Amino acid sequence: MTDCIFCKIINREIPSYTVYEDDDVYAFLDITQTTKGHTLVIPKKHVTDIFEYDEEIASLLFSKVPKISRGLEKSFPEMKGLNLINNNKELAYQSVFHSHIHLIPRYSEKDDFSITFSNNGDKYSTEDMVAMAKLIEETITND
Repeated sequence: MTDCIFCKIINREIPSYTVYEDDDVYAFLDITQTTKGHTLVIPKKHVTDIFEYDEEIASLLFSKVPKISRGLEKSFPEMKGLNLINNNKELAYQSVFHSHIHLIPRYSEKDDFSITFSNNGDKYSTEDMVAMAKLIEETITND
């Protein structure tokens, strides 16, 4: 893709701070550095989001995430945790439309990063949950 900033980074048309690279995966420091060591892991093949992954791309990309995560942990012993985030489509806060995984090291509760989840469990009955699970399971099975 000619207009993709991440494709340009992979092709060395735009500089980046590389932390890992092989034939299929490229990982580099995010320029925002939400926390120290914030790294992006991307497939070299252009795919917009997770909905375009096939099993091969998923396997190649996700198999490298633990290795890169361990590299972060060893590089920054003060790290106390790690958020793994993948945003898909604009509503889910995807801003670069080349799929990528954020590895965000966590150092303390006050490291300028937070995620909150609402608990809406009480809005769904047991029957609703069973129906949702069955629908999803059948959709996956028939795909």
